[in-house]
Amino acid sequence: MIRKAKETDAHAIALIYNHYIVHSTTTFEEKEVNGQLILERLNVAPKQQQKGIGTLLYSKLINALKKKGFRIILAGISLPNDQSISFHEKLGFQKVGQLESVGYKFNRWIDVGYWELKI
Repeated sequence: MIRKAKETDAHAIALIYNHYIVHSTTTFEEKEVNGQLILERLNVAPKQQQKGIGTLLYSKLINALKKKGFRIILAGISLPNDQSISFHEKLGFQKVGQLESVGYKFNRWIDVGYWELKI
């Protein structure tokens, strides 16, 4: 079931997001967060990947933005990140640029690529 996050979800959402903070360059945050900082963020746990949940969430977001009159959606992806690139391209995003060495994590500089979706 897809629904808006509730305040009571905050702790679980923090646990999900903190996994990516600690174990990946998906985010440049380095310190774990608490639920108060991410009440409006919605992510899925690592064990829930590859089940179509992200596609469903993104589809709902894309449709909502389209209804509000948005014309372009931009996605910034830390590189390398083949899984995220493939996911975004599956939804119709196309690479439009790349910034080199804009983030620093795990003792290395990280590039960020930008993909756009015209809606």
